Amino acid sequence: MNPLKWFKDSKLHTKILIAMLLGIPLGLILGPKAEYIRPAGVLFIRLIRMIVVPLVFSSLFVGTASLGDIRKLGRIGLKTMGYYLCTTALAITIGLLLANTVGPGRNIDTTTRDGLMTSYSAEAGAKIEVALKKPGVMDTLIDIVPLNPVGSLAEGNLLQIIFFPLIFGIAVTLLPEERSKPLKTFFEAVNEAMIRLVHIVMKIAPLGVLALITSVVGQFGTDILLSLLSYSLVVTAGLFIHMIFVYSTAVRLFSGMKTRDFFRGIRPAQLIAFSTSSSSATLPVTMECAEDNLGVSEEVTSFVLPLGATINMDGTALYQGVAAVFIAQVYGIDLSFGDQITIVLMATLASIGAAGVPGVGIITLAMVLEQIGVPLEGIALILGVDRILDMLRSAVNVTGDASAAVIVASTEGELEKPKNQEADW
Repeated sequence: MNPLKWFKDSKLHTKILIAMLLGIPLGLILGPKAEYIRPAGVLFIRLIRMIVVPLVFSSLFVGTASLGDIRKLGRIGLKTMGYYLCTTALAITIGLLLANTVGPGRNIDTTTRDGLMTSYSAEAGAKIEVALKKPGVMDTLIDIVPLNPVGSLAEGNLLQIIFFPLIFGIAVTLLPEERSKPLKTFFEAVNEAMIRLVHIVMKIAPLGVLALITSVVGQFGTDILLSLLSYSLVVTAGLFIHMIFVYSTAVRLFSGMKTRDFFRGIRPAQLIAFSTSSSSATLPVTMECAEDNLGVSEEVTSFVLPLGATINMDGTALYQGVAAVFIAQVYGIDLSFGDQITIVLMATLASIGAAGVPGVGIITLAMVLEQIGVPLEGIALILGVDRILDMLRSAVNVTGDASAAVIVASTEGELEKPKNQEADW
């Protein structure tokens, strides 16, 4: 068998997985020189992110304008928000239970702690400064309404981009059919063109993923991972428990979909999220997987998934719970039951409006630590492995978004037979 022909004929998710596996030894071999091939990965991310704004705007407008029943939109919104908040709180609780049981911060020696603080203190200071300037929850909620919709589109503010086409679509449903039809036709064409563009960009996904994984491994190596092995394993275990048990149980219970079919359908989006560390950049792929591989209607997909990419950060929330306890244990600070309840509430609220971009978890973690009185400088202890764990968190985040889309679609009678039974990406 010709290996090149086999690779060419393989499904896309197989090519991406092979690229990820090749990137690890290549990164170890190249070391710091791996940065030279990183631009190929950055270019891939930029191409995907280029599609996000027009795709979200057009699909959400078309979905809303086609509903015809405003009460249905309200039901979808309540179900989506309720599910996201519940799973986020569950994720943090799982993280806290594991961190308190294993106690990863109790085993780190003074030499390692001081070395980490020295190496990452400057980077930690920059993250803390950004976090302290972040607006509060109420300001974030007010900021959902854009002063200038065009400006929101230019800035890529997803919350505002979701809000405007939503009310714009509602307004269009109130127009006579002959007046609203040209608008619907135009944005339907835009939406279809963006979906086609997603498929074109995904052709270079294996190359982009290879460059991204190689550069990450080359930059961090394995030394930093070994020094924080206990902490990394606790975060990883928590993420897998939440993804495998919470999501699969919810999907099976509320939609009847088999766990195997769900994870097979969302696999391409998980791989892209893992390699890019961005649920926002993965959004076009997640939407395609939900519609083609899971059978979710466009109406549900266009609302639930953009909202999830913006406010549903289960993986990030779980990590914040573990990180807060870990840092407190390193400093010898005992967190009371009240402190841990505060972590659950703060991390849940902090996830609202957190951008789905790489590294945002560190910024929201600073807000949590400040609230419970743990030194913010402790963030330097975990920065070395944050990029690697961020990749796992992003994969969990998009899985949670997809599970919400399946459940909401099922309860609304909008879950259909998948267009693509074999998930042929």
